Amino acid sequence: MPGREVHFEPFLHLADLSSEDALIAWGGFWFRRESPDDGWHIVDDEELSEVTGEPRTESIGAQSESFGHAVVEVERDGEVVARVESADHNFVRVTDLEPDTEYRYRVLVDGKPWADGERWDWDIDEATLVRAGGSYDNRFRTFPATDAPVPVTFAVLGDFGIGIYEGGEDGERQLRLGAALERAATVHDVRLVLTVGDNIYLGDDDTVAGSGDEDDDWYPSFYQPYRYLLNRIPFFPAVGNHDTEDTESSDDRDQLDDNYFLEHRFRPWVEAGRASLDPGLFYRFGLGGLVEFVCIDTSLANELDVEHYFDSHEHLEWVRETLRSAGGESTRWRIPFSHHPPYCAGPKHGSTWGMVERLVPLFHEAGVRFMLAGHEHNFQYSVVDGIHYVISGAGGKLRPEPPTEFETAGTRAWAGTGHFLIVEADEEQIRVHPVGEVGDDGSLRAIELRDPEGAAVEAPLVVR
Repeated sequence: MPGREVHFEPFLHLADLSSEDALIAWGGFWFRRESPDDGWHIVDDEELSEVTGEPRTESIGAQSESFGHAVVEVERDGEVVARVESADHNFVRVTDLEPDTEYRYRVLVDGKPWADGERWDWDIDEATLVRAGGSYDNRFRTFPATDAPVPVTFAVLGDFGIGIYEGGEDGERQLRLGAALERAATVHDVRLVLTVGDNIYLGDDDTVAGSGDEDDDWYPSFYQPYRYLLNRIPFFPAVGNHDTEDTESSDDRDQLDDNYFLEHRFRPWVEAGRASLDPGLFYRFGLGGLVEFVCIDTSLANELDVEHYFDSHEHLEWVRETLRSAGGESTRWRIPFSHHPPYCAGPKHGSTWGMVERLVPLFHEAGVRFMLAGHEHNFQYSVVDGIHYVISGAGGKLRPEPPTEFETAGTRAWAGTGHFLIVEADEEQIRVHPVGEVGDDGSLRAIELRDPEGAAVEAPLVVR
């Protein structure tokens, strides 16, 4: 492209993880600028062929065209224990790993290390790429064995996918919380991140171009804000209303599949009863022997003759049977998670009565004690008929106004503050830590919680 500079920025992604295997992916994004005095701008997916000089429609994710012959090597204690090659895809699954074991890995494409050395990251103030000293630390720790009843810690992030291009309060909040989440993963030994929906919603208003249905939309909303976490901690998503056509004109499920590798992760689980798809996203998985998560798709099923995906006979029966049989004898906690909450005090969104009528009785029948959701852009903690519900919907967007339906929702604490959750689970209790950001001394700051009368509520919140 005469007169233009082009830069390719490579990324790494630990797309899936279990006690015995890992899905490692690579890709990247092209940027260009008119002159050295201009800022860098990401290249739209539709213009990739123009920049690369070869047929290309995607640059990252499960469907991206191959970047070349790749070799992925996984090491334990300095010794290579696995070596997997691929010339057709930008990902490989590494198998026969040991449970609860730390590994390091590297990716070579056409003989060259992928994403090695100092990286170029997006500076939200300068609105361009800069060298700021960031580099990849490519390691991961496999999950505990499925029959090992060991304490585990995980994170929860909701309503975050707004993107950091435009700056402003929402973008800066997402970037701050991304840095805090990266810090928390190290300090608290976080094993995974659950997302409770609205993973991507560029196009929420007229100030941001794109809607989330192309890879380049995912750069500012997912890959860059969590860049140095995505290469070592897996994300397990739920589907939100902004991830579908519920709230905006674009249905982004294809890109959810692409960038979260949903087909490669969960399609093999269908036959074994661990997932229910087509359409909708329902799946279950364990983190060691104490905890089993159940993802429930609560978005509107516009193409079906029901209100929500969970209302379809196939999916509802899957939820019922999954909650009845989840885990084994050692499973202590069965934790459903979704985007919409059964009970919500507002101020904008209320309770989801279809969930209250058709899902909550299944929770009681199965002995569920704890559930996670997003959707409302604040923090809420409720207890209704012995089940503890937590809303964590302010990972990017924020609605600071006080809720108005405390009594209806059984609210015990709330906060109109950007946050994510660190959740610790052992045999006796679950402890929920709502975290705001990293302090100047490197410590993680808890957000302030208030009850409906305005009195302070101590954290962590405990479910026994």
